Amino acid sequence: MIRHSRSLRRLAVSAVAVCAAVGLGAVPAAADPAITNIRLLSFNDLHGNLEPPTGSSGKVTLADGNTVDAGGAAYLAAHLKNLRGQVKNSMVLSTGDNIGASPLSSALFHDEPTIDVLNTMGITASVVGNHELDEGYNELKRIQNGGCHPVDGCQFQPKYNGANFPFLSANLTAEQTGQPAFKPYTISNMNGIPVGVIGATLEDLPTLVAPDGIKGLKVGPEIDAINRYADELDRHGVKAIVVSMHQGDNTEGGGPDDCRTTPGPARRIAEQISPKVDAVFTAHSHQQYVCSVTDPAGQPRPMIQGSSFGRIISTLDVQVDRRTKDIVRSTIKAQNHIVTRDIPGDRQVQTLVDQAVEKSKPIGDRQVGTIGAEITRAAAPSGESPLGNLIADAQLAATRSAGAQIALMNPGGVRDDLKYPSSPAGDGNGVVTYGEAYTVQPFANIMQTITLSGVQLKAVLEQQWQPKPDGSVQVRVLQPSSTLHYTWSESAPIGSKISGITIDGQAVQPDATYRVSANNFLAAGGDGFSALTGGTELTGGPIDLDAFNEYLSANPGIAPPATDRITRIG
Repeated sequence: MIRHSRSLRRLAVSAVAVCAAVGLGAVPAAADPAITNIRLLSFNDLHGNLEPPTGSSGKVTLADGNTVDAGGAAYLAAHLKNLRGQVKNSMVLSTGDNIGASPLSSALFHDEPTIDVLNTMGITASVVGNHELDEGYNELKRIQNGGCHPVDGCQFQPKYNGANFPFLSANLTAEQTGQPAFKPYTISNMNGIPVGVIGATLEDLPTLVAPDGIKGLKVGPEIDAINRYADELDRHGVKAIVVSMHQGDNTEGGGPDDCRTTPGPARRIAEQISPKVDAVFTAHSHQQYVCSVTDPAGQPRPMIQGSSFGRIISTLDVQVDRRTKDIVRSTIKAQNHIVTRDIPGDRQVQTLVDQAVEKSKPIGDRQVGTIGAEITRAAAPSGESPLGNLIADAQLAATRSAGAQIALMNPGGVRDDLKYPSSPAGDGNGVVTYGEAYTVQPFANIMQTITLSGVQLKAVLEQQWQPKPDGSVQVRVLQPSSTLHYTWSESAPIGSKISGITIDGQAVQPDATYRVSANNFLAAGGDGFSALTGGTELTGGPIDLDAFNEYLSANPGIAPPATDRITRIG
């Protein structure tokens, strides 16, 4: 009886997945010759996930709470081809973070394989996300225009030709000249209808990218830039306008087409930008939602995001009045299409993926350590996670020679779990390979140790709660090494939440000094931790990934650390 009920449950999940996969049918031809049907497709936050992502990163949660396996570049390409084939006038966009924080099969080759895959998919344009600038403006221009890497050369293919599509950002300018650093928009002719796509990069960019990554660039408010270029497009006769914006909101759960978002920057921008904009694709928060917001003229317009890692394609089916050349808002149908793995993958893309995986294998399959159980980045109520704590411990161990007493790790830099089951390569349960460790820490940040007073250390910890312009609060709990303990109060006001700080069991004194290790992104004030920039006596250390691998090697069979370093009270 029990086995029978489980079988029924699996069949029900499969049925839901199939429905999701085929839910978008061909749009019927418009009976009125004055109407043109157009399909706009977008995916976001691919992060170089060429192979199907594993674990929770490779699943989509359905409306009933069940999940379905999703993602993988070859499947993404196949679904895009099917969806484009259903509507004659279609275009594909990326809403940013195609590259950066990528698995080894892409990152080892400076993400050139991912760009080759996107070229094969035939995307129209991509927004500049924060991770596009992980290696700096000049490197992104190389990714755009082609040419071998100035240090490593061309390692994936003998020649790298660049992207066949433009990178867009309306609000990124050159600091010295004020001129656009990238194209602010692109215009596509869809059966005689010009469709304008404005790209926007999140205004929070300076807090998310190391200073060297945006050297020479200035980021402006999204709303001002979008409105400026919507007016410009309108003056040029482009009335059908959409925004592709690398900014997003969080959700409280729900299926791919739910709108259980919490108030955030994406909704604020989508509600306030010019009524000339007909729809908004969003990204960055790795969430799935399909929402309708009200523009300043009182008209509804969709705001949509499609998860991450190529698991969802966001779709907008619209009708355009050929007399006005504008989108008829009442006809817009927004939906998230799941990139299921129950159809054949695109062969051309799969060939590129196989090449990248095969070339990265000798490095990626090398064992660096073992674990006794899965170590996850899932946050405890205190905000710390087992994997975050493990990484902080590794960073402390690697910088003890510089006098480090504690280490702090930014949670956004922990990109995946350390999984216990054997990889498909058959390396055995609990084995951690270089590729798996790289996926956890892909940024190649350099460890730095600085001196802070007790007052400065408390200020750093207080900055874990940062007020946002829209009235919300951004919470980023730094992952602490085992030597640091403290308490935070949920009800206390921002700036006064931290108490009881101890290092090695001794109370931290306001006027005493302490040696604190963090990666160079954090030490430069990344993620809004500006108090760290007041540190003195900076000593450089190893690359964070090297520190992590060395710690794993020195501690075979390591267990998940307890999440008992931070105490949360009401």
